[in-house]
Formats: sequence, C-alpha cells, structure tokens
Amino acid sequence: MSRDPRLTLARPDLAAAGLEGVAPAARYGPTAPRACRVAAAAIRTAPSPGAEQADQLLLGETFDVLEQAEGFAWGQARRDGYVGYVVLEALGESTAPTHRVSALRTYGFERPSIKSPALGPYSLNALVSAVEVEGRFVRDVGGAWFVDRHLAPVGLDFALDPAGVAEQHLGTPYLWGGRESLGLDCSGLVMQALLACGRACPRDTDQQEQTFFQDADPAALRRGDLVFWKGHVAMMLDAEHIIHANAHHMAVAVEPLNTAIARIEAAGSGEPTSYRRP
Repeated sequence: MSRDPRLTLARPDLAAAGLEGVAPAARYGPTAPRACRVAAAAIRTAPSPGAEQADQLLLGETFDVLEQAEGFAWGQARRDGYVGYVVLEALGESTAPTHRVSALRTYGFERPSIKSPALGPYSLNALVSAVEVEGRFVRDVGGAWFVDRHLAPVGLDFALDPAGVAEQHLGTPYLWGGRESLGLDCSGLVMQALLACGRACPRDTDQQEQTFFQDADPAALRRGDLVFWKGHVAMMLDAEHIIHANAHHMAVAVEPLNTAIARIEAAGSGEPTSYRRP
C-alpha cells in the first residue's frame, strides 16, 4: 500500500526512524521538535525560497525536523501532518502552548502596552506559550505581549459555528497553500474554520473529502456542510449560498451554490464530487 508523500516523512535517501520497515530509504533518523517563531512560515515543496508553498506553519505550531541543510529544515508539521521544507530562521525552541489566538488576527507588542511597537499580525489558531502575565497582557515565550481578550486557553472556549468563522475571512485574498488570516486557499479556509471550533481537519481538499465521509443530501443542505469538486471545497452558509476561497474571485467570497457549480463546470472542472457533513 502506497503512502501519501504529503504526509510521509521519507525520501529515497532519508526517512524518519519510525518509518523503518514501512517506507524504503537508505537511512533513517530521529526527528527533533521545533516550533514556528514567526507569524507564519511557508512549508515548501523544495529547499528554495522560490519553491511552491504547499502549506503554512502558524506561530507556535510544532515542526518535527529530520534534516537541516542550506538554511532549510526538512520535516513534518505536527498539527496537520504536512511534510516539506521551512526556512530555519523561522523555527525556534518547541514549548507547550497554553493559549491559542481566538481573534481573526491580533498583534503582539514589544512591551505590555498597546503604545509599544507592534509585532505580527498573528492569525487565528496561532499558538502562544505564556511565560508571564501583566495586567491584561500575556507574554509569549518568544517575547511578544498579547492582549488576553484575543486569546483562549488551549482546549477551551472554542467557536461554535464553523461557517461564522469562515465569514470572518470574507474578502481575504486567495493564497495558494495559505492558512493565515492574511491569505489562504479553499482547504485552508475550511481547516481554519474547523480548528477554531475544536475540530481536527486535514490540510488538502481530497484529504478532507475522504475524512468527512458523512454524506449530506444536496437537496437539503444546511449551514456548515461542505461541497467538494476535484481540487476545490466550499462551505454552505445556508441552503443556497456558499463561502469559499477561490482563484476566480482571488478572495474569500460568498455566492449562490448554483452559480459556482455552473461556472466551475463551464471552466472544465466538472460537477461537485460530493456533499459532506463534517
């Protein structure tokens, strides 16, 4: 049985130690946990700043590093399992998160004052490791001070409506491989919306379609249902309208489902492949 290369930390020359006997490689080695220490870092398909961005790490997310070379780390994102290359300077010590960013985006500050220089912005679902509290400010291990009302304790105070979270992103530019609130793609929007509600979610559309296997009746769609095409996904806002990050509008947009179906079919991408209820 072949393993998904997007989720398998293995190349012909090197693989993670846990894959010995499972994925063929010339040698195997241990991984070392590192954490994203910038607002967002690209996970690329090759160790080059010009390589395709396949995914992103957000602040505080763990990246298990297997190899470091030429300014890049090769490893696997722990939150969604994606494998790729991240610039070394974006990574730092891995610490246990205590909070997550619950606002769409927020700034950190150099000092516990909103008048001090701002850092970021940091996106929804970014992870903060609190090491100090002063008044309404929480200091992350990386040094940024966050206003506590934009944070929620890890595992608590989740949003209740994924479609409502998606609506907060309305107008956000489309960005291939993006998951941050400043730019994201169709599956990144769905992933962010579900994560904010405490729901695990794979990264790519085909993975999401396979994971959320409960069918939704296309004649009785409801808020939060997902519509899949080959290589695309949208979320229902009601029985007739969708919200999705898409390359037609180059933004997160709302439109009638029937309009999107007709346009996508006319472009040669076919009809929806499934309707799912996550």
